[in-house]
Amino acid sequence: MPVLNLLAGLATGVLSAFGIGGGTLLLLYLTFLAGFSQQTAQGINLLYFLPTAGASLPLHCKHGAIDRTAALTGGAWGCVASIGGALLAAAVPTGLLRKCFGVYLIVTGCITLLGGKRASGQ
Repeated sequence: MPVLNLLAGLATGVLSAFGIGGGTLLLLYLTFLAGFSQQTAQGINLLYFLPTAGASLPLHCKHGAIDRTAALTGGAWGCVASIGGALLAAAVPTGLLRKCFGVYLIVTGCITLLGGKRASGQ
């Protein structure tokens, strides 16, 4: 199982660096295949995101794909929201948290399949 965990981490890290939703895939792997609780999986995912995002940041900066003002503002509010989200996730029963995450996946999947709005330049 440790080899499978390593491969899952590597694969989702590569996908995350390209902005393909590796974090969502990591959550699914951790909850359904590795047997972690939803809260633990989300905590691991949040910690995992930091180095994978940091690894892709230099490339995005090199290509001029970073709006520094938006990044700083979003980063600051993201830190605040992360703390609030972590506290909320710790207080919510696992079953409800899984259902909320499932609804989120279904909604975002439908939006993607139905051709939701794309950012300019894509």
